[in-house]
Formats: sequence, C-alpha cells, structure tokens
Amino acid sequence: MPIVTLSNVSKTYPSPNSGGQEMVAVDDVTLEIEKGDVFGIIGYSGAGKSTLVRLINALEPATGGTITVDGVDITALRERELRKVRGGIGMIFQQFNLFSAQSVRANVAYPLKLAGWAKTDIDARVAELLDFVGLSDKAKSYPEQLSGGQKQRVGIARALATGPSILLADEATSALDPQTTHEVLDLLKRVNEEHGVTIVIITHEMDVIQTIATKVAVMEAGRVIEQGDVYEVFSAPQNHASQRFVGTVVKGVPSPSELAVLRERHTGRLVTFSFRDGDSSQAQVFVDLATAGLDFELVYGGINDIRGRAFGHLTLAIRGENATVDRVLAEIGARIEVTEIAGEETR
Repeated sequence: MPIVTLSNVSKTYPSPNSGGQEMVAVDDVTLEIEKGDVFGIIGYSGAGKSTLVRLINALEPATGGTITVDGVDITALRERELRKVRGGIGMIFQQFNLFSAQSVRANVAYPLKLAGWAKTDIDARVAELLDFVGLSDKAKSYPEQLSGGQKQRVGIARALATGPSILLADEATSALDPQTTHEVLDLLKRVNEEHGVTIVIITHEMDVIQTIATKVAVMEAGRVIEQGDVYEVFSAPQNHASQRFVGTVVKGVPSPSELAVLRERHTGRLVTFSFRDGDSSQAQVFVDLATAGLDFELVYGGINDIRGRAFGHLTLAIRGENATVDRVLAEIGARIEVTEIAGEETR
C-alpha cells in the first residue's frame, strides 16, 4: 500500500495583477509513493515541485483533490489533527533552517522537547542521532562553526529525531559542493536502508536523482509529465522536458552543433549505438566491428549505471568498405538500436 497518495491534486493562489485570475502552482497531480521508496520529484524553477512537497506535509492546504499520508486523508483534517500526522514526517531544507543561537545538541533536541520527551530520553536520542550522522564531537558547537555539509547533517538528525516514517528533502543539496553533496546523499541512503524511512527528494539536479532515487516524477508548469522507475525514465524518456533533464547527465545522439564539430575532427561514417540493460554489450559491438576488419573510434557518448543496470549511447566514427559497414550494422542492429547519423537511418 502506498505511504503517500495524491489524487488529482491542485493548488492555486490568487494573482493580484491578473484581474481576478488564479495562479496555478500544482495542476491535477496524481502519483503514488510506496513505503521504502526514495522518490525524486524533479523540475525546473517554477515547476511546482516545492509547492507539492508542502502539500504532502500540509504546510499548504490543497485547493482540490485528495492527499493520503500513511492511510490518512489529510485534506479532511483540522489543524490540531494535522499536527499528529506531521509528527511522522521529517523535513530538511536547502538553507538548513537551524537555530543559530542554539548548539547542535539543542537544535536536534528541539522537536523532542516540543513532543514532550523526558530529558533523559532526549539526551539518549540526541546522542544516538549525532553518532549516526557522524557529529558526536560537534554537540556543543554552534551552526556558524560548521561547514555546509555538517549543517545539513544536523538538519537530517533533527528531522529524524521523532522517528518519522517519511522524510521530505527540499533541494537539500543545492547549497553544497559536489563532494559534500555526495556525502549527504550517502547519508540519506543510510537513512532509507537502515531506518526504513521513505524519502521524497525535491531537486532540479538530475545527477541527484541518478545517485539516490528509485522512482522519479518530472514536473513542468505544475503538472507531472512523466513518472516511473528511475532507470526507465533515464534510459528512455518520453517527454521533451524529461529528455532535456536526462541530457544533463546522459549524452545521447549528438546535437546538430556537436555533430558539425565531430565531422570536422573525424572521418568515416558516424553511427550511434544505444544500449540498455540486457542488450548486447559494448565490448561485443567492438569485437564485431574489429572482426569485420573495420577501423573505428569512439567520438561521443558514454555508458551510465543506475543501481547496477547499464544504459547509454556510444557514437563511433567507422571507416571501411561501405558494403562491409552496412552488413555489420545490420547484424548489430538485430540486437540493439543502431542509428547512422549521416543518413538519419535507424536499423
């Protein structure tokens, strides 16, 4: 059973400069998030993804549709009832949102104090969480004494304090450098795998989705335009916006401008071979070309890996007798997708 279900959810705001018309932030969104998922929601600025995450923890009321969290329809609840639901949802933010005048320990303890925990229980829980995020030695430090990555680790510890079943991460790595981003994503993986927490991660960075997510929804203009298994969306995106996102981390067929540069630098027939998990391997393609006596070089593309499943596109410049090239491409094309760029022909 999904832990979060959104059915035809919309969110509109009054637009003061539009003659009474409303601004649509989320438009008829339907999706399900299974327990234990790391569910990525990706979109460019203004796509509606941050509004969507605020609807999940009821920081914003939905204008239309229903939202069910852990079996409870939160769109039907009053504020007092929503507080209990929010107790099962943790949240981390792009700018950390720590209390600058309080120590690391006090920041992590804050939600426990609000929940009425006893002091001895708070002390034990805070110590446990700081050990988990690798900051036991920073308990007495203040946020201004921490690096960005350390601040986000404190944010994660605080979000986990009351033992939530869901963790919402809104652009949680956008303010971090690549190495620190990698470390924080590794920590979030541990949160998911060791504590069984379902994670919903909002981002505009496709490599974050590639690194951590199991499922993904792509948003544009308030709508979910594509969703599914991360591998499927990455290896065969169906929507133009999805293709643009995937193109930031996966090189496919060269664009016209890239193709012009390749033609200046390389002779021969330019051919793109597209691979998916279970297809003929790139090594076998190279063997087939070499066995036929063809000269070739890799000029564009690469192979990607998502949770042990490979996919990608390799463009080769192939030189040799045309008849031989045609024959070998036909043989390889029986196993995988082969696109000869010169003639826009796919075998």
